[in-house]
Amino acid sequence: MPYLMGLDISTTSAKALLIDAETGQVIASHSTPQPISQPKPLWSEQNPADWWQGMAASIRAVTQAHPDKPIQAVGLSGQMHGLVLLDAAGYVLRPSILWNDGRTQAQCDAMTEQIGFERLIQLTGNRALTGFTAPKILWVREHEPDVYARVAHILLPKDYIRFMLSGDYAAEMSDAAGMSLLDVAQRRWSGEVLAALDIPESWLPTLYEGTQVTGTVNQAAAEATGLAAGTPIVGGGGDQAAGAVGVGAVEEGILSLAVGTSGVVFAPLERYAYEPQGRLHAFCHAAPNLWHFMGVMLSAAGSLQWYRDTLAADTPFDALVDEAAQAPIGSEGLYFLPYLTGERTPHPDPLARGGFIGLTSRHTRAHLTRAILEGVAFGLRDGFELIRASAPNIREVRVSGGGAKSALWRQILADVLDAPLVSVNTTEGAAYGAALLAGVGAGLYSDVQTACHTTITTSDATLPQRSADYAPHYATYRQLYPALKSLVMT
Repeated sequence: MPYLMGLDISTTSAKALLIDAETGQVIASHSTPQPISQPKPLWSEQNPADWWQGMAASIRAVTQAHPDKPIQAVGLSGQMHGLVLLDAAGYVLRPSILWNDGRTQAQCDAMTEQIGFERLIQLTGNRALTGFTAPKILWVREHEPDVYARVAHILLPKDYIRFMLSGDYAAEMSDAAGMSLLDVAQRRWSGEVLAALDIPESWLPTLYEGTQVTGTVNQAAAEATGLAAGTPIVGGGGDQAAGAVGVGAVEEGILSLAVGTSGVVFAPLERYAYEPQGRLHAFCHAAPNLWHFMGVMLSAAGSLQWYRDTLAADTPFDALVDEAAQAPIGSEGLYFLPYLTGERTPHPDPLARGGFIGLTSRHTRAHLTRAILEGVAFGLRDGFELIRASAPNIREVRVSGGGAKSALWRQILADVLDAPLVSVNTTEGAAYGAALLAGVGAGLYSDVQTACHTTITTSDATLPQRSADYAPHYATYRQLYPALKSLVMT
């Protein structure tokens, strides 16, 4: 069997992954770090030229190390929502405005007023949020009219890599669904939304499913990367949808729980549905004929990273977590709100703030650490409860991400969610899912479900043991955000 390649342009790195199509074994992986710019408060930007340089370097590293078999197809994944503006000649007009940029609240409010809160959610599956693409387009129109006047094409981050590989202006459904411009139920651009926002549909890329071939590697890209000219490029998926493919969450009832820098609860759906208040994201899946609900907390393992870097920089993570195991459930009345960078689910509030609540002189570092582990678990339960109410037939929860490597944290999550958690044999995330989607597009697997059944296995079930003990602490946690929201933090 030939090799398959998955590419993932995340906020922090440009990653190229090579897998064996028959076994799913990872053959090689290479990541090139990516710089990020925050030129003003709430702003977050990257230069698409850096993405391409980094991705070309990662692809070269992989292709040069393993020239023994042909690469049958390439799949793409990447950070969602980022705005890439190009002129008619394909040149980038300004740095990309990223998913974690918070400058566009005024534009979100204007979108909601123009389209209507309920109608916007019906069409796009979501509220207008500062992270999404459409309000960024409106911001550029209002604040950078000279740039806006030259726009001819709008792309997402991974689709800029696709453009550099093939010259094609293309996107796929899962990533496009995060732009607030897609009719998510019908899997097409929403003429109603585009008309209301006065955005030309001609600027938007051609839409494909995640398993469809969107083009082939051109000669210039072949010389830059070492890929063979003519190699098929497949739609792929936004990072969360591709990551769900990478753990086999491609059937209704199989959930993905990703505990990375952010935390994501992901539930595949056989039919389009939306949460009426927009507290859950509703997007197209990267697998054809599927949609998904998604609950997102912005600082999951990122909360532990911040805590360690700020207060215990010389202490290994494992040592901190070992200490936390000595503190009792509930951390003796100490709670942690994990809203270090605002929040998405269930509180779509970019100004939400984190904190330790209930500190006393009895509390030690062990209590502080355990409060963080429990607070993140409580935050993930907020999204899990919304999904359980809307998609109740949960058969299995597959856990992944750096936070899931801790046995203590896995146990806390299982107890707080009151659900068994299973691990998977794949740890490469979105790039792995992108490679599987490439395999379907190349005809090596009949469909996405078959690709996952062929390559992904589960193990190491963590069963809930003390869910009842956590119930009163979760009830207290749920009262904290409403109680503190009225405070103005400046």
